Amino acid sequence: MYIKPLLKKLLLTHVFVCCSILTILAQTILKGHVSSEKGEAIPGALVKIKESAGGTITDGSGNFSISYTKPGTLTVNALGYKTVEVPISSQTTIDIKLSENVTLLSDVVVTAIGVKREKRMLTYSTQEIKSEELSRAKEPNLINAMDGKLSGVQITSSSGTAGASTRIVVRGAVSVNGNNEALFVVDGVPIDNTETGNIGGGAAGAGSSRIVDIDPNNIESINVLKGAAATALYGSRGASGAVLITTKSGALNKKAAITFTSDYSFEKGLFPEKQNIYGQGTGGIFYNGETQKTSASWGPKMDTLKINGVKAPTYDPFSFFRTGHTTTNTLSIGGGNDNSTYFISYSYLNQQGISPNNDFKRHSFFTKYTTNIAKNFSTSFQLGYSNSAQERLPEGASNGPLFVVLVQPISWNPYPVLNPDGSQRLYRFSRNAPLWTLDNISNTATVNRFLPVTTFNYNATKWLTITERLGADIYTEQDKYTENPSAAIGLKGQIKDQVVNYRQFNHDLIANASQKVGKFDLNLLLGNNYNSIYSQSTNLTGTGLAVQDFYNVSAGSTLTGSEGHSSQRKIGFYSQANIEYDKFLILSLTGRYDGSSVLYQKKQFYPYGSVAGGFIFTHFLPEQVTQVLNFGKVRLSYATVGNDAVGPYALNTPYVLAGRNTNAGYFPFPFQSQPGFLQSSTLGNPYLQNEKLKEFETGLELKFLNNRISFEGSYFNRKSLNGIIPGIQISNATGYGGTTVNSASIRNKGFELLLNASPVQSKDFSWDVTLNFTRIRNKVLAINDEKKITQLGRIIVGQPYNIFYGTRYKRNASGQMLIDDTGLPVVDSEQGVVGDANPDWTGGISNSFRYKQFSLSFFFDVKMHGDVQNDVESVAFFYGTAKVTENREPFVVSGVNATTGAPNTVKVKAQTYYQSRQYESSIQDGTYIKLRNVSFAYQLSPSVIQKTPFKNASLTVTGRNLWIYSPHFTGADPEVSSYGSANGVQGIYAFSTPTARSFNLSLKLGF
Repeated sequence: MYIKPLLKKLLLTHVFVCCSILTILAQTILKGHVSSEKGEAIPGALVKIKESAGGTITDGSGNFSISYTKPGTLTVNALGYKTVEVPISSQTTIDIKLSENVTLLSDVVVTAIGVKREKRMLTYSTQEIKSEELSRAKEPNLINAMDGKLSGVQITSSSGTAGASTRIVVRGAVSVNGNNEALFVVDGVPIDNTETGNIGGGAAGAGSSRIVDIDPNNIESINVLKGAAATALYGSRGASGAVLITTKSGALNKKAAITFTSDYSFEKGLFPEKQNIYGQGTGGIFYNGETQKTSASWGPKMDTLKINGVKAPTYDPFSFFRTGHTTTNTLSIGGGNDNSTYFISYSYLNQQGISPNNDFKRHSFFTKYTTNIAKNFSTSFQLGYSNSAQERLPEGASNGPLFVVLVQPISWNPYPVLNPDGSQRLYRFSRNAPLWTLDNISNTATVNRFLPVTTFNYNATKWLTITERLGADIYTEQDKYTENPSAAIGLKGQIKDQVVNYRQFNHDLIANASQKVGKFDLNLLLGNNYNSIYSQSTNLTGTGLAVQDFYNVSAGSTLTGSEGHSSQRKIGFYSQANIEYDKFLILSLTGRYDGSSVLYQKKQFYPYGSVAGGFIFTHFLPEQVTQVLNFGKVRLSYATVGNDAVGPYALNTPYVLAGRNTNAGYFPFPFQSQPGFLQSSTLGNPYLQNEKLKEFETGLELKFLNNRISFEGSYFNRKSLNGIIPGIQISNATGYGGTTVNSASIRNKGFELLLNASPVQSKDFSWDVTLNFTRIRNKVLAINDEKKITQLGRIIVGQPYNIFYGTRYKRNASGQMLIDDTGLPVVDSEQGVVGDANPDWTGGISNSFRYKQFSLSFFFDVKMHGDVQNDVESVAFFYGTAKVTENREPFVVSGVNATTGAPNTVKVKAQTYYQSRQYESSIQDGTYIKLRNVSFAYQLSPSVIQKTPFKNASLTVTGRNLWIYSPHFTGADPEVSSYGSANGVQGIYAFSTPTARSFNLSLKLGF
């Protein structure tokens, strides 16, 4: 009785199996690639056959494989893109392009303390730069890669030296003496960006900004927080703005994706203008540089000059420079399973500068691993390590080669370098021969740096997350400067060894609660921060070298040493409340209570905060309007921020080693190198309090035509109070020369505009354009009213921050120059303001075109005005190598006679005029327009590389600094600050390595 049911079941099973086999045999394997309209691969897209269960997702390169029974319909769905349905019948390969669904896109950006928020709900100004833009720039230093792309941000390179520092200031300087550069934060942990690499008394010129240790290839995005309301949670260190760096990560459920990138570039120097007509000498008389020496080129014309009856040859001083070469090779692997992700990267940069004996090498290793330890508990660990080494020669008006090279006579043959007796062969006095310095001066800096970060996330409930983040920034720098004895300039030679140890530890504990109540979205963040910084510097100097070519500090006949170390701690408690009503009204409140160990004990803790609001007015507009104006928001904010802006131990009057500096070195006092200590001549101020910054900001954000056009504009007005001023003079009767006080005030106000547009978007062709504009005005309101101090160097009350002040010419009420009876300008007996380093406005425009697998982008940026102190031109006036000195006929200087007031008619000799030029003559208008970057790329289509081991491949050609228009500046590039990134040296061009034009070829392969 059981046989029939059993046979029936067996028969049905047999039929089912046979049908399944037939179905499988009828299936076709489809392999495909999913990318955006711009040609970028889309990982994580869901691919399935319509009306069937299951499916697959694309890997990191946008590839997928799926089986189907023909005919069928393939559906592809990816976050932020429109879903597509494609009929399929018998094909085995397919290439799918997805277009952005702008109505569903909600940009998420990283804000203070590493919290991610929707950009549409922010109440302050931020600007993001994606990794593609950074990699497109092909800059070893990521600050340079951002140059010109950010509204409200001014970036200044110090020189063309490989590894040289770069300054970044957001919305203008706010502190007279403190650090005005933006804070850098990597994955929520502040890091150091000090300019290092200089030894006191060693190689002059710019050092390296320590952000150069960060490999741009490991960065996913950069978000710049500009105003006080945006950075209030970062405490005093965020008073000057913050640059938030988010590093790359792996992805869940992603097979291992290997990427290899190789870059090669060559650089050609951009040199200042110079005359190439007249040779060495004075008054038209030739000096041969051998028996008659002079630094001047006021000699005869080279085309008429004969030596021993033979036409004199001409030499190019700029042949001293070389073609620079840079290679970068990067290998990375990333992926993950359903529980963990990983990303590992290694890169090697080798940059050989255009100046001999200048190179910068960097090994970078980075790894990040995240995992879910339990259902509600996850952790992330990452480690960045870099080893960098820089070699460079002294720059500026120093013993280095550039002071001579840039003004060297064209009649001088620099070979041979040495005289028969082994001494330097020189055409002038008091300076080393440039080629001699290559073998006799050395300056190196080696840095090993570690950046570990560990993060724990615990989702206590659906609405509460607890985050603990521990991070560190640890590096050791070894600097060595050697200088052989030089009889030519009276130096006995020296060796300097310096070791710098830096350790910064940072800890954050954050509770983040979010809850929806009716139409209200509520978010509350509470946190505690602890930050400690320790630094130590040990310096040993040997002067008067006794053993040739033995570069050990013990070879010095006189040895001196010094040690400095400091420790400072900060603790902060912060909170932020965000209240959103019905997605159109936003209120954001922040508060922080900071304590700093460097301030007055009773005032070490200081509170500050912000209040900000946003109103999305398009929420109330009719549909026919919002179809054109998709999004509109106005925002207002007011914030106060504290800033300690002073180094450790300013409260105390420490003891210092007694001694004096001489040309032969530093000699301790009292006698026979026996060390003695005296109290510092600067009196400590135990009552120092924090600086304060108050800022009002308002902004407007608009998006049109399905987000094809977006606009963001901001106006800000910020004022700093209680500015910390060092070196304020006090009565010598106290036994001290000066002290530090709270008394300065600076105001900055300005506009920031940002426009993005996509004029053309189609399957095969697209065009994107971005434009930014910044106009900032700053003014020093006070320095010290109590003692009626109105000037500290380049900082003068009533003037912009960092003006140029010095010897000037006398003028009448109409501004006409007064001329004396000899035909020369009258020098004013009183010094005055002769220039302003601050630009009137800056801007940039970027265009990106894509046609199928081809893409082209180019970027212009503009600086309008902003003066530069051109020391090269000033010296070239005197020496007769400036381009303008080619005209050597007597001429009449434009102006009026100082006695009669009549127009000047007295001619003056060219040499007399140019050798009497004063400081004012060195100030030039730094206006420029730069074609900063052009990039052309080809992305190989999947069909081309289908039978290769590669999943994707691209080839890119990039040019940098291809064209510079600077009509009023006689150097090649007015965007320089030869002595580094410090406050008081900005806008000075003084015999630094010229910047370069470069061409880069890049190959990128994905496996």
